[in-house]
Amino acid sequence: MKKEYIIPIFVPHLGCPNSCTFCNQKTISGQSKQVTAKDVRDTIEYYLSNFKDNNKYVEVAFFGGSFTGIEEEIQEELLQAAFEYVKQKKVNSIRISTRPDYINRKILKRLKKYKVKTIELGVQSTNNYILSRCQRGHTFEDVKRASKLIRRKRFVLGHQMMVGLPESTKLDEINTTKSLIKLKPKIVRIYPVLVIKGTKLEEEYKNNEYIPLTVNQAVERCKEIVAMFNKKNIKVIRLGLQNTNTIDEPGHNESEVVAGPYHPAFRQLVESSMWYDSILEHIKQFNTKVKVVEVKANPLNVNNIIGHKKENIKKLNELYDVDVNVTSDESIRPGEFKVNILKTYEECIKVK
Repeated sequence: MKKEYIIPIFVPHLGCPNSCTFCNQKTISGQSKQVTAKDVRDTIEYYLSNFKDNNKYVEVAFFGGSFTGIEEEIQEELLQAAFEYVKQKKVNSIRISTRPDYINRKILKRLKKYKVKTIELGVQSTNNYILSRCQRGHTFEDVKRASKLIRRKRFVLGHQMMVGLPESTKLDEINTTKSLIKLKPKIVRIYPVLVIKGTKLEEEYKNNEYIPLTVNQAVERCKEIVAMFNKKNIKVIRLGLQNTNTIDEPGHNESEVVAGPYHPAFRQLVESSMWYDSILEHIKQFNTKVKVVEVKANPLNVNNIIGHKKENIKKLNELYDVDVNVTSDESIRPGEFKVNILKTYEECIKVK
């Protein structure tokens, strides 16, 4: 299997006509200057020189802003710079992220010309009131139209959604998930809302008009959403914003995060919580009260089963008085597990 590498190129706020209440692309991307074709080439060369695997799949990804809203001349300049490496077979594909209201047949024809493979749409929510509340400047109708057009033109469709938007409830986010599933994206990113310096949301937070989710609340919401996407074989490729100098714990060094459910291992928290629920449910199915169990799983899943800082092991012991031994077994497929009873309470009593 080829190892996948992403070469990220950030184009903050280029082409974006709106200032969403939660958004500060300079902070999120870590940069503010306009990107040139030379920047694209320099970035690609830098990353290629550091990739060690010969058997690899390399993708150039234009993140931030709304790529298809950039002036056509600049779009072509940036795409051409990346396309040169596709023609040389040094890069396998190109992806872009953009707004749903900045997709049409003419734009898709241009992207096809430069061999763009994946288009990610910033959806955030499918509730029109919430979209308006956050000053997104588009509706769910735009999302449906753009998604169908992207799939019809045989691009890989991706969606980005958020949890914890102003006035958004868990039910709203479940409904967003259901609506996105119907549009059949191949990939999804899920971002809990963080309050970033310099945004309208920061003003709302300081005026007590917005209360961000806690980490635990964000985990609870996200794990249900992830399970829904998993069930439909839609790959969740990111959970939470990537840690940078400016995206860090509130108050930490250069962090511009004011409040919200930031955690450097947010994805692990979500996936570990999902494993905890599955294993606990399995243990509850036994006809006897167990004291010690062995959980066997694929090595890829062992860390998440144990939990961040062994949280799952501790919770099972503290809440249910069950000791858990986790062992690796490569014969078990990723995502599956087996639970064996090593000792019941009756056996413990007899020993005493």
